[in-house]
Amino acid sequence: MGVNIKDIVEGKNISLEDLSKKPLGFDAFNIIYQFLASIRQYDGTPLVDSKNRTTSHLSGLFYRNTKFLEAGIKPVYVFDGKPPKFKTDTLKGRKERKRKAEEELERARELDQWSEIKKKSQQTIKLNDEMIEESKKLLKAMGIPVVQAVGEGEAQAAYMAKEGYVYSAVSQDYDSLLFGTPKLIKNLSITGKRHHIRGGVIDIKPEELELEKILGMLNISREQLIWLGILVGTDYNQGVKGIGAKKGLKIVRESRSIDDIMKIVKEKKDYVFDEDIESITEYFLNPPITKDFKLKWDEANEKSIIQILVDEHDFSYDRVESTINKLKNCQTEINKQSALFDFM
Repeated sequence: MGVNIKDIVEGKNISLEDLSKKPLGFDAFNIIYQFLASIRQYDGTPLVDSKNRTTSHLSGLFYRNTKFLEAGIKPVYVFDGKPPKFKTDTLKGRKERKRKAEEELERARELDQWSEIKKKSQQTIKLNDEMIEESKKLLKAMGIPVVQAVGEGEAQAAYMAKEGYVYSAVSQDYDSLLFGTPKLIKNLSITGKRHHIRGGVIDIKPEELELEKILGMLNISREQLIWLGILVGTDYNQGVKGIGAKKGLKIVRESRSIDDIMKIVKEKKDYVFDEDIESITEYFLNPPITKDFKLKWDEANEKSIIQILVDEHDFSYDRVESTINKLKNCQTEINKQSALFDFM
């Protein structure tokens, strides 16, 4: 879900070409969920193989990353490790919402309510361990680096961006900014023409947000941005009822400490806020990260890709083979550019 501050932050539209020759740190779980939500059959259900196993994530990872590589982008996928203990309630809440959505989905199917079926199908998305492991396997077969975080993937990607290992973190969530990524790229996994939920077609373009510009525009520090996120609600707390991004911004601008925040919040009659603000703030400022990773873009392993997609999951051999050829061609060009850069 992530923190909702979209009403008060601005980025700039960019193209895939603007990101050419740049390594990008993808928040793997976030992007894979985007593929699971957007790559669907007409009735709103995910793509499946002959054994009824979901394949939307594999389709997105294979074809979309080939497009990225053709544009000269060098993706790195960062996978979540162990979540912090205060994320437990959030995860329980998500599980309960999915359970209710599954019940509503069954009722919608019984009544042949197709618009409701599509909506509820997206709300029941699940990413299990098997899907995670086969995602890693496919990425490695494509020659794309995989980094296993010890904690949150977006925190690790933010660290890698701060240290210059990648140009930017890539995620649909603004939490990456709270974790301190200097740049955040949004909409990369869903770029292009998309059907709007209310009808019609919209053109979604990649968006780049810069942390320093946002802090300057809002006239707050990064720590205050974290407090704002906590007031609105993050993956680690529900937030304060009745406080949105704009009202929260006003509060943090008037505050210079966590105590100031609490004094203002407690004046609300419907005050409900049991979370440990100091622990959540500290986690955003100093999350657990690993330095034990190596970024190397290898040649695609054609045999492994075909085994994963065609043999195991019934993908079209001709289409997969055609995409592998594109993948190999663009990887050859990227490797030439890397060799020239290393020489210089």
